Amino acid sequence: MIKSTILVPLLNANEPEARLIDIHVQDGQAVEKGQILFTIETTKAAAEIEAPEAGFVRLLANKGDILPVGAKLAVITENADDPLSLPESAPASAFTGHLRITKPARALAEALGLDLASLPTDRLVTEEIVRQIAGATLQITLAPTEKPYLLLYGAGGHAKSVMEIVRQCGEYAIAGIVDDNAALIGKRVLDIPVLGTRAILPALAAQGVTLAANGVGGILDIRVRIKVFSLLEAAGFSFPALIHPRATVEPSARVGEGVQVFANAYVGAEAELRPRCMVNTAAVVSHDCVIGEYAHIAPGALLAGHVQVGERTLIGMGVTTAVGVKIGRDVRVGNGAILLADVPDGMIIQAGRFWTGKSDT
Repeated sequence: MIKSTILVPLLNANEPEARLIDIHVQDGQAVEKGQILFTIETTKAAAEIEAPEAGFVRLLANKGDILPVGAKLAVITENADDPLSLPESAPASAFTGHLRITKPARALAEALGLDLASLPTDRLVTEEIVRQIAGATLQITLAPTEKPYLLLYGAGGHAKSVMEIVRQCGEYAIAGIVDDNAALIGKRVLDIPVLGTRAILPALAAQGVTLAANGVGGILDIRVRIKVFSLLEAAGFSFPALIHPRATVEPSARVGEGVQVFANAYVGAEAELRPRCMVNTAAVVSHDCVIGEYAHIAPGALLAGHVQVGERTLIGMGVTTAVGVKIGRDVRVGNGAILLADVPDGMIIQAGRFWTGKSDT
């Protein structure tokens, strides 16, 4: 049985809607009277909505929804599995025709130099809407240069290391940084400007930027790094191999497109680095090794000769291997592990493990 219905309140007579920015409970959860259930946001402030009585909360809206005043957020039921039979929602207030923008969205718009008069008045303007408009309207103008321009995607720690490689190689002019955190737009990372989110990729391509470097390391989830490559590739960008001047790559080694080799790394004779893999700081890839696409050889790893590493595999920091070991696809080898035998696809080997091919070792 429904005990009460929780609606979007009218917080301001001139604002017929609000954004649901947080949900503090799970669907079906038992709640007490006065317990905070939701946080909503209007142009003036954020407000918390409490449970009007004890019972079980049944959610009827999702985080991020922009809801009219009177829309149902949830109901309180007597039991967790009570069927829901809901009355019609109260009608939304009439549209005022004036700009309604949240405080964070206004701050972002001002930081980006957007004309507030250009923002839509038929909805509550949120940060996401400002990002979309900024990406669609931002004009990119790059000065002429003798070196080809290269775009950096990402502004985190891995990206900083890639920036240093690009600078020290001296082969490219850095066009700027693209990062999906709109709060970084207009800021500088290692004195390189953050130009915008992925929405500006077409504008950069129109300026003749055709090269990009992936600054997303994907150490926790390699799929994120792969998605960035796919995004840039779909936008028409290609990926030069980047090798730090203090790395040693023997002339007979084969290095694919998009490969990154960091400072003090060593790549031996007739080793093969397949496209978009990386050999991180001070890692050793000995003679005749094959490193698969998107694989990551972390700092300080030591691969003996003739080792094969499969696609999308992570070899952690300080890992060492025996000669000729074959490591499968989608493997994660923890820091400091010692590999003396082949590793099957998808295997996870814990840090410090002594791997002889038996799961109980």
